[in-house]
Amino acid sequence: MEREAVLVGIDVGTSKVVALIGEVSREGRLTIMGHGTVPATGLKRGAIVNIDQTVRSIADAVERAERLSGWKIDRAFVGVGGPHVESLNSTGQVAVTAHHREVTRADIDRAIEVARAVSIPSNRDVLHVERRGFTVDGQEGVKDPLGMSALRLEVEAHIVSASATAVQNLTKCVQLAGVKIDELVVNGLASAEAVLIEAEKEHGVAVADIGAGTINLTMFAEGSPFHTAVLPVGGNNVTNDIAIGLRTHLAVAESLKIAHGTCDLRNVVDEEIPVEGPGDDGTRTVRRLELAQIIEARMRETYELLKEEMKRAGQGMLPAGLIITGGGSQLAGAAELGREVLQMQVRVSGPTGMGGLTDTISDPSYATSVGLLRWGANQLAAGEPLLYETGDEGGGLLGRIREAIRNLFP
Repeated sequence: MEREAVLVGIDVGTSKVVALIGEVSREGRLTIMGHGTVPATGLKRGAIVNIDQTVRSIADAVERAERLSGWKIDRAFVGVGGPHVESLNSTGQVAVTAHHREVTRADIDRAIEVARAVSIPSNRDVLHVERRGFTVDGQEGVKDPLGMSALRLEVEAHIVSASATAVQNLTKCVQLAGVKIDELVVNGLASAEAVLIEAEKEHGVAVADIGAGTINLTMFAEGSPFHTAVLPVGGNNVTNDIAIGLRTHLAVAESLKIAHGTCDLRNVVDEEIPVEGPGDDGTRTVRRLELAQIIEARMRETYELLKEEMKRAGQGMLPAGLIITGGGSQLAGAAELGREVLQMQVRVSGPTGMGGLTDTISDPSYATSVGLLRWGANQLAAGEPLLYETGDEGGGLLGRIREAIRNLFP
């Protein structure tokens, strides 16, 4: 494989921090070289509540990935999550100025700038301006208008923003851990890169990455995103309900959920399950049906919240249905319950299509971190400059290509 670049993705989640190192070939194939996963401390529902603890978690994950790969991490694509992430769609229209009336790159850029000029509060940072499609002199559905004859050009853009202070806190933590930021990428868009194929995006599909503290929802139609949101619920809500319902500790509730939990009440074998934890003498048991009823009730409520959010976004037709990923998607019966509540096709998916150290990484809980690498690889293929930090000589994708070449030919 001829290496084009080495990319790094860092997913700072509620329950864990993941650092992934991937090698991208000239054909665009992604090979995982190293990964580091550590329990996250200092975060609540995707938001940083303790700087020092978060920095330590990021530094530990980076160190583990470096040890496994033999590669020194100095910069990375970093995921942004939390209920403060919001999106809207905007249009921008410009007159084509070239004397021969052909759409140029400058016209496209001007149209996008007009679309971006929508009123965004000063306490929010725009992270993404995704092109949804172009209209050329009234002709809709144009994917790439470059070189077309036209008088007027209109673009529809999907704009994703986040709380400026949350972004600043995340940036500070990553930099204090000794890593520069190539680009900040919203978790939902990253996860979609890891689990979707282009045909699903074209047909219409939703992706819900169910994490410990939040659910990242992204909806696609005609090949591009039209709604991005984060719901403040996740796997921890299920664990909390189990702890309260069965009067036990959170750690015990989590282990019961993983070992014996299911959302599918129809196929539960109602047996007695031993409860072992602080204060338990090993003789206490709970009924598996009772455990399943607690889980099913919370997951049903979670799907109802997803249903409301998708309806609010103008769900329309989603022929490819809903794809659930993330750690919370691994509960037995999660897809079946989703189909019942949402009345649409629901399936569980993890990241696919990469080589290297994939034994662990193909797990759905790694969708965001793999997606961050895919996002970087797509930017590389498109030859686009990075949006976030390209000021120094080593910055951006060109700097990364130079770095890869230096590693190949020392």
